[in-house]
Formats: sequence, structure tokens, C-alpha cells
Amino acid sequence: MTRNHSALLGLVILAVVMTGVPAFSYDIRDALRGNHVTGEPYDRSFAREWERNPPPGFPTLSPANLKATKAAIKKYKTIVADGGWEKLPTLPRKTVLRSGQSDPVISKLRKRLVVSGDLEPSNFFDEYFDGGLLKGVKRFQASNGLTPTGVVGWRTIAALNVGAEVRLKQLEKNYSRLKKYRGLGKKKYVVVNIPAAQVEAVRNDKVISRHTGVVGKPERPTPLLQTKIHQMNFNPVWRLPPTVVKKDLIPKGKQMASAGKNVLVKYGIDAYSGGKKMNPEKVNWDSSQPYQLSYRQQPGKDNPLGFLKINFNNSHSVYMHDTPSESLFGRNVRAASSGCIRVRNIEQLAAWLLEGRSGWSRGRIEYVREKGKRIDVSLRKRVSLYFVYVTAWATKDGVINFRRDLYERDGVGDAGVSY
Repeated sequence: MTRNHSALLGLVILAVVMTGVPAFSYDIRDALRGNHVTGEPYDRSFAREWERNPPPGFPTLSPANLKATKAAIKKYKTIVADGGWEKLPTLPRKTVLRSGQSDPVISKLRKRLVVSGDLEPSNFFDEYFDGGLLKGVKRFQASNGLTPTGVVGWRTIAALNVGAEVRLKQLEKNYSRLKKYRGLGKKKYVVVNIPAAQVEAVRNDKVISRHTGVVGKPERPTPLLQTKIHQMNFNPVWRLPPTVVKKDLIPKGKQMASAGKNVLVKYGIDAYSGGKKMNPEKVNWDSSQPYQLSYRQQPGKDNPLGFLKINFNNSHSVYMHDTPSESLFGRNVRAASSGCIRVRNIEQLAAWLLEGRSGWSRGRIEYVREKGKRIDVSLRKRVSLYFVYVTAWATKDGVINFRRDLYERDGVGDAGVSY
């Protein structure tokens, strides 16, 4: 990744020259490399970087989004009344449409993007994938939670094929959700938007930093909550939560015991009975005993909390934390935890949360990480935290955003999570 390429990813203003098409709050004009006309692949390093370090954009819970979302609802009512849009043919998993190609499907793609406002109407090169269509595809992908590569594969087609009536229902449902947070304009807060798998640090209605997150699997969903962050544990001891013990550790313990191995020894986990550390070889995985024990893992490279755990009061035993599994942040779909939130670039978030706490700069946080020091730090002033479920909203620049209905809470069936 070159210095110029990294700087480009940090830009926050996109001026779209095409009349009538809303502008984005981040720059994707020149972010992709490669000769699209000849079909050369897009820059995969950009795709990974985008997924790990998304541009700041506008706050998901900005009060301005209420007016914008109401306008989006009006727009989608008109689209639905006019018959919505025609579905595109499904593409095989390894087939893509990209700039420079000619295909009858491209004509249908153009019409679909025109209806949703991602592309200006044009009669030129109807079946040819030109630069204008490339911009429209990127615009659609970015506003639908997809990496804006400009390459149309099965996932983009699936998102395009979600019906207008489904999108309208999502906008109406989420408008009600957004109204609960209309008073956040001047506050300093952190929000986790679960369907987007993203974390925002917000102050005075401006995103200070946006972080890629990993959220709970559909079978172990991240809960909705409203609380305050009060403490950080650097190089923490991991106390395995009940869900992990019951659904992961014990089944793995039984499996490994049948092969003559010990899960506690392999992963460096300590078992405790009545506060007393046990000999791992004394745990009988085929009995009820493992359910009566508590488990901890000391700090280290294999500790799933990474080097930092962010604490806040809640009844769900969830927290935010770092992780040694960096590869998860480079995925477009990031629902892989047991309910807790893994945060990419957590050092930046920690430094912002510790503002005003003497002696806690970004440099010191990096030093603590490098040295592996075990330290607990309380925030000078608690910071509000919101775990929300927002799958459809518009921002003041006119962009209408959609995300997967990860836990199927919008009442739209499989359509909202088809991609």
C-alpha cells in the first residue's frame, strides 16, 4: 500500500459530477486500480483496506438522518407505486460483470440503477459497461454495505434484486428506530451498528473515527443495549462467558478427550473450582463437572481478547475487545462472535475514550501493547454507548443506505439477508 493510496482512503468528500445523483461523504473516485477496460482485476489490496478501515462518513444516529430518511421513504413509495424494478438474472458464483464488457444483462443493470437513483438515464452504450456505469455500481455497492469494487458478482446482484417494497418496509421500520436517538446531536458517544458490523466514535454530530467490527452470529446475536463505557483492561485475563463455555469449550473438551488430548492444556486455559485452580488432567469432560467450573485464560498472543477489553455495565456479559484474529476484519460479512464486539484499530478508539485522562496518549497505549503490561484504567468521564440495529437510513447528503437484515428483525423474510 503506497502512501498516496493510503491517503486517498482517508478523504471524506466525494463530488459526483452527474446531475441528480447524491454525493457520498467519502471518496471512491480513484480508489480502485487496474485497467477495467481490458478486464484486469481490481486492486484487492484496496478491497481489504476498505473492509478493515472504512471511511468516516456521517453518523448513523445523526438527528439530520430523520429528515433525510423521511424523504427516502417518500421516494421509495413513488418507486413502489411505479412498479419497482425488474430483477436481474442470477449470476453463478464465479461469474462477474466488469467495466469494458458488453452483455445484454448490462442494459438491465443500467435500468435497475437508474430507478434507485444510483445512475443517470442514458441511451449511450446501453449494453456496454462504461465508466459512468462503473461509478454507479460503486455508488450502489458502498451504500448497500458492499465493498465498492465496481465489479458485479453474485452478491451485488442479490442486493440489487431485493425488491423496492422490501426496501420501503425497511426504511419505515428503521425510521421508528432512529427516532429513539434524536437527542444525540451534541453528545460524545460510541455506537455499534450491528447489521453494518461497524463502530463509530462520535462527537458533536461528527464521526471522529469509524472502525470495522465483528458482531455476533445469528445464532448468538449481539444484544441491543444503552449503557456507558467506564473502564479498560489492558492485556486482560479472559474469563470465559457462560455461552462460550457451554457451546464451545465443553464440546471441544469432550472431542479432544476422546482423542487423548486436553483442551485446557492446548489453549492455555485454567479451570477453577470454588476459586481454586485445578489440575487440567483432573477435569472429567464426560461428566457434569465441567459445567460447575469457571475458566480463565491469561494474557498472551492466544488470548481471544487481544490486548484490550472495553468494559460497560450490561446484563448480557458482553464487551468490546481487540482480537488476534485480524483476518476476520477483512471480510465483507462479519458475524462471527458469540455476541461481543471485536474492534479493528482499537488503539485509536481507546485513545479517544481516554482523552483528559493524564498520561494516556496513543503512544502510551502502543507501549503497553508492546510490553504486555497488565493494567486496568477507569475513564475520567464515562462515555455513552449504544448497540443499535439499523438496516436502512438516509444521510444529509441524500445517500440512502441499506445493510443486511442480519438477525431478520425487519419482518421482510430472507430477502433482507440474501446477500
